[in-house]
Amino acid sequence: MKYLYNPPLIIKKIFRDFIWESKTSKILLTFDDGPNPNSTEIILKELENHSIKTIFFCVGENLEKNKSLTKEILSQRHEVGNHTYKHQIITQQDKIQIAESISKVQNILLENNAYQIKYFRPPHGKFDFRTNKILSDFNLKNVMWSLLTYDYKNDINIVKFAVSKYLQKNSIIVLHDSNKSKDIIADSIKIIVEEVERKNYQFGKPSECLKSYS
Repeated sequence: MKYLYNPPLIIKKIFRDFIWESKTSKILLTFDDGPNPNSTEIILKELENHSIKTIFFCVGENLEKNKSLTKEILSQRHEVGNHTYKHQIITQQDKIQIAESISKVQNILLENNAYQIKYFRPPHGKFDFRTNKILSDFNLKNVMWSLLTYDYKNDINIVKFAVSKYLQKNSIIVLHDSNKSKDIIADSIKIIVEEVERKNYQFGKPSECLKSYS
């Protein structure tokens, strides 16, 4: 099977208002689909070990089910992004459904954690020409990626290949905070850290990497 590790240039040109890479020469690590009781704490431990700050693009239902993990993410000074309430493909929904889903997640963090979400990522990376207008109503920026590791395939060799071949000094990397990737997530982070060090690159905080988009 052929994997698409980074987005096609034509898509990036058409949707130039979306965020595809870090605006600094620093790498941004991101995690989708959590919080998850089987993987979030593993991820947080590795991030702490390597002094990395990240964005967790969280699903609303998972935020409600795992409130203590949400607090732990925020207490360790990571950002939380909006990944919709039920992780449904937004191109298959109407504008009202999309807005309701986004709004639910915004409100969960505001009410439970007094936290204002600034960033959004569409489930499965699927979006259309309506997306930016809907997000602007919530003052959200759409953060995509420049390196997809396919860690959810649960094959560390795929992650190794993706990182060794496609890592750039301004990459936005996607990993997953889920049951699909939990068995290899610690090693996946270590592989990325090793490659970053080997190439003399640096990790950046979300506030650094996305500063000019704010």
